[in-house]
This record gives sequence, C-alpha cells and structure tokens, in this order.
Amino acid sequence: MTISSEFPATNATAVNFRTVDVRGRNLTLAGLRAAVPRAQGHTVADAEGKVLDIIAAVRERGFEALAELAQRFDGVDQTHPRVPADAIAAALESLDPAVRRALEESIRRARVFADGQRPRNVDVELGDGAVVSQNWVPVGRVGLYVPGGLAVYPSSVVMNVVPALAAGVESIALASPPQKEFGGLPHPTILAAAALLGITEVYAIGGAQAIASFAYGLPATDAGPALEPVDVVTGPGNIFVATAKRLVKGVVGIDSEAGTTEIAILADSTAQPALVAADLISQAEHDPQAASVLITDSEDLASAVRAELDLQAAATKHSDRVRQALSGPQSGVVLVDGLDQGIAACDAYAAEHLEIMTADAPAVAARIRNAGAIFVGDYSPVSLGDYCAGSNHVLPTSGTAAFSSGLNVTTFLRAIQVVNYSRDALAEVSSHIVSLSRAEDLPAHGDAVTARFPQAAAGA
Repeated sequence: MTISSEFPATNATAVNFRTVDVRGRNLTLAGLRAAVPRAQGHTVADAEGKVLDIIAAVRERGFEALAELAQRFDGVDQTHPRVPADAIAAALESLDPAVRRALEESIRRARVFADGQRPRNVDVELGDGAVVSQNWVPVGRVGLYVPGGLAVYPSSVVMNVVPALAAGVESIALASPPQKEFGGLPHPTILAAAALLGITEVYAIGGAQAIASFAYGLPATDAGPALEPVDVVTGPGNIFVATAKRLVKGVVGIDSEAGTTEIAILADSTAQPALVAADLISQAEHDPQAASVLITDSEDLASAVRAELDLQAAATKHSDRVRQALSGPQSGVVLVDGLDQGIAACDAYAAEHLEIMTADAPAVAARIRNAGAIFVGDYSPVSLGDYCAGSNHVLPTSGTAAFSSGLNVTTFLRAIQVVNYSRDALAEVSSHIVSLSRAEDLPAHGDAVTARFPQAAAGA
C-alpha cells in the first residue's frame, strides 16, 4: 500500500534539504564520519566557560545563586525551588483525562519493558570452596532532569523515573525549569506525571544549575530544606545541560550527554516518501538545531521526500522551526551506492534514533551496530518510541551512540563483585599469587597470602 500526502500545496519558502553524495567514494570510517551532516553551532567547548561559572556559583552560594539564575534565564522570582506537595497534587487533579490515560498507558508499557531488563545476580564456582559472585545493587539516590524550553515533556518524566523505580532506587529527586506563566513552578503536566509515578521531591530548577545542584547538593537555609546530593544524574537537555553533565561526571554518574534530538532514516526505493518526510519533520519540530538525515541509494526517493518536506513543513504547526532544522547543516540527504554503504554510513553517524525503511527491514536492522534506538519498518516510527513503545527515549546523541547506551535499568544499578574463598581454595592458588606478586615487584601481596599458612611457610 502506498500512502500519499494529503497536505495542501503552498507558496511558502521551500526547505533547503541539502545533499551529501558519497557514491563512488571508498571512504573509511573517519571519512564517513566527516561526510555525514553534523551541527556546526555551539560545541561543548563553547558552552564550557559559561557552565563552569554556573557550577561555581551554585556550589559557592547555593539557593541564592539559583534564585539569581531563575530570574536571569526564566524571568522568575524564587526564594526556594522545592515544589510544594499541594501543587503537585493539584496538577494531577486538573490534568486532562485523555492525557492522564495516555500517560498511564505509557507508564504501564515502560514498566513492563524495564522490569524485563533487570539483570540476574550470578554465582560462579571456580573450584571447591571458590565462589565469585556478581550482585546488582541499586544506587542510593538519583537526580532526574526534565527539560523545558520549546516543548513540554511529561514523557521524559516517565522515561527517567520508570527505570529508576524498576532498579529499586529508593530516593528520587526531579528537576524541571521554572515557568513564569505557571507562577515559577515547572509546567503542571510535568508535575502531574511526577504525581502519577509517586515522585514527591520536585524542584523548579533548569539547565546547568539543576545538574550542579544534583551533583553537589545544597545546604538548608532559612528559605527551605537542603537538597541532598545524588549518586546518578540522568535526563536530556540542551548543550548547556550536556556540558554540565560532562563536567560533573566523576562526582556523580551520568547516563549520557544527551543533546538536541536527531533522526536518521535508512531507506531504499521501497520506502514511502510521505512517511519518510513525516518522520523527519517529527523530530525537526523539537528544535531549530534538531537533526534530520535521510540515507538512501535512491535519487528518486530523495527527490520525492524533498517534495513532501516542502508540503508537510508548510502545513505543520511549528513550520518555521521545522524549516530551520531541516535547512541547517545538521540535516540533509546522504546518497550512497547501496545497502552496504548505507549501513556503514548509519554506523558512522550513530544516530540517536535510526529508522529502517527498506526491503527486509528486520534483517537490515540486525546489521546495525551504532544507534541509540532502532525503529524497524513503516509501523515503528520514532514517535512511537517517544511515547508508548515501552522503550526509553533518553538516548545518546551527536555520535555518542557508538560507545554509550540509552537510559535503562542498568543506568541505576552497580555490579558488585563478591569473592568468597575457603582456606583450601586459597591454598590451591597461593603459589600463583606469590609468583605474580614477585613478578610485579609487589612482594607484600604474596606475603598477605603466605601469612595465612604459617606452617607451610615454615616448612618451605
């Protein structure tokens, strides 16, 4: 079945969806990484100075600094950022019933998937009386960040909270930017989602200052109670949030440096242009810096998608934002010689979201190695993953999917190894330990073992 566009024609400015042609070029991985579209705006280095100043201010002056930052960035007068419990309850009470049902279904599906992710503890017997175990233990406290800005993200509340709960985390704090139009509190839909999940510790703090507050904690003042430091910080955000997470990594654990959203679509001549365009636009509406990339070996498809982008972008609500994102250096078509080069380009790009719209899409998807999440076929769009697939939409961006994973239950767990050897089991390997300790010129290591067998040492 072919789905044709129902969007009306328009005289609005066309989308400048550029082309990168890698056909006929035997590019290395480095060459492909350099060729695929990437944002050329702010970098971590550009943001680092500003973020370091924010972190220093929060550490030195606590809630006083947060109040100044809330006024500067959000236009909000704030004495203490803790959201009152009655405001959270009121937000849930006034939530649109249809939105509540949608959130409850999203939560249900996310919980089912998260519960299935938890790894098993393992006991390995290496010999008689020699047992090494690996036990998964939840971190004690986490700080979850939910962005504000151009959109409202109750779905990010779900995506952050559900895997933390499934991991068994007992202390969860959530931060989201204060909103002037809502009296300096986070958006009420954010608060309602928190209430549905039983989260009562919520703060009206945005940006890098939220990450700093979670990492270092804030002492109590006359204005309100302390904000205790956390063990892990998670959640998406802009370049300043991503930079703050990078700078506090090591003080706390982080999930990933999740920045502005991106989608790549690997498609061939069997793909439906209207669907490809709709999915590219779905992510472009997030932000003018959002990245939408089509990777294909079909010039005809690329041409048809461009036509659809012009039509659909003109008709969508956030048309200007979408056009800016689609026309930016971070977006465009990558023309490849065939499926093999297309897969190589996908792995070089390492997309946050990767859709596969090809013949035999499941087999093609199985060949992909670098992606935050893979969406297979015409009926698994990124929008499904954003809300109700059961998967998590907090995913690595900017190529970091090549070495990091999306948010999941193990983000909130630590693998603790437990060594339990009997006397005989230690005796069996004691000579090996002594030999290795001497080889490394650390003889006291061997002595710590032989001290346990004084009779054997005396007879040696």
